[in-house]
Amino acid sequence: MIYRARKGQASYGEAIGIILLDQSSPFIPGDVANATTYEFPVRFHKIPGFTVQRAIGQDPSIYDEFLAGAEALVGQGVRAVTGDCGFMGIHQEQLAATLPVPVFLTSLLQINFISRLIGPDEKIGIITADSESLGMPLLGAVGVGSMNNLVISGMQDEPEFKSAILEESGTLDAAKIGSETAGVARDLTEENPDVK
Repeated sequence: MIYRARKGQASYGEAIGIILLDQSSPFIPGDVANATTYEFPVRFHKIPGFTVQRAIGQDPSIYDEFLAGAEALVGQGVRAVTGDCGFMGIHQEQLAATLPVPVFLTSLLQINFISRLIGPDEKIGIITADSESLGMPLLGAVGVGSMNNLVISGMQDEPEFKSAILEESGTLDAAKIGSETAGVARDLTEENPDVK
């Protein structure tokens, strides 16, 4: 087998490129931004100035820097690009049309697929960082045509999540966030028994 060098490529074997927010929260094992989450090498690229607030606010002015970061990952040999925040999905269509590799910026891309797996009167429950910011602009950008079968709950008012992620306190208590998330999920399903 003959291998060819790519000009400027520093290392090889990282199939997945992950775009990161400019954030100072600790990323625990299992998080997209923690390399130990994967059983294979990945390559990260942080977008300077792309803060949590800009991501949740779906700020379109970040796209040029976002694109440059994704192109840098592709230039280093990745074969697919993803991101560490579902709100990046606002850029899904444009980035996928531009890059020569597959792009999957948000788990929200699974909504249409999941809709086909459940009955027409059943709903999909979504837990997000900020339920007040998750609406049709973002959902439409990932191909969702309606919110009729969606129930959305947010973590924005949960004390540990808010402190660790939204306010970037610099510490994160995984057990507390786990408990908060379980509570939000329990409330969502108890209040909406049609969530499948």
